[in-house]
Amino acid sequence: MSEQLNRLLAIMARLRDPETGCEWDRAQTFASIAPYTIEEAYEVADAIARADLAELREELGDLLLQVVFHARMAEEAGHFAFADVAAAISDKMEVRHPHIFGTAPAEDRATCWEAIKAAERSAKGATSGLDGVARALPALLRAEKLQKRAARHGFDWPDTRGPADKVAEEIQELEEATADTKLEEAGDLLFAAVNLVRAHGIAAEDALRAANDKFERRYRAMETLANGDFDRLTLDQQEALWLRVKAAEAGKAT
Repeated sequence: MSEQLNRLLAIMARLRDPETGCEWDRAQTFASIAPYTIEEAYEVADAIARADLAELREELGDLLLQVVFHARMAEEAGHFAFADVAAAISDKMEVRHPHIFGTAPAEDRATCWEAIKAAERSAKGATSGLDGVARALPALLRAEKLQKRAARHGFDWPDTRGPADKVAEEIQELEEATADTKLEEAGDLLFAAVNLVRAHGIAAEDALRAANDKFERRYRAMETLANGDFDRLTLDQQEALWLRVKAAEAGKAT
């Protein structure tokens, strides 16, 4: 394993060589590579969702390349190297699992985990309970994380009634919004919807992903039923196909 990792590190060093390396690789920066890093993480998740282990192996390699790329650029600038990255995460995992690598009882692992992460944030100069929730996260996921972090400090509804009423309130405010306030009110509505879903114990990202998959599946089924003429149908005819697809799915489920 170390042989292949060293090989990958050597390949990246060669690609970044200022004289004989690849022009594209040499031109990259942390900022220019960041979108690829995010994309590769999503492709890993997609391979997992499809239970495609051959694809997962390839996508994990692509993601590892991103880590190696960032580490190489940092090493060139004199900040840190890949070994430092590996050492840092190893240290962190040992500290965060005292019930495995230390003497803490296993039943306290959840409490220890949160206390340790809070201590880490404090050591980094955190001044708010929301510090550490990355701004680069997808907006839906970040909304949920912000809400969960606030809930740890008691700022949360006691049941689902409160967030449900808030969603209804935000719908009304969006209806009444002016051109200048529509963006803000639309955001408030989405944030409230995430809060409601979270109150029901459901991850908003999982729920929306499932809804996306369902919509895509049904839309493709409508296109099949239309035999290539979907675009020529009226909205009422398209709606009729939608209802046919829904009925067919319901029949399969019974």
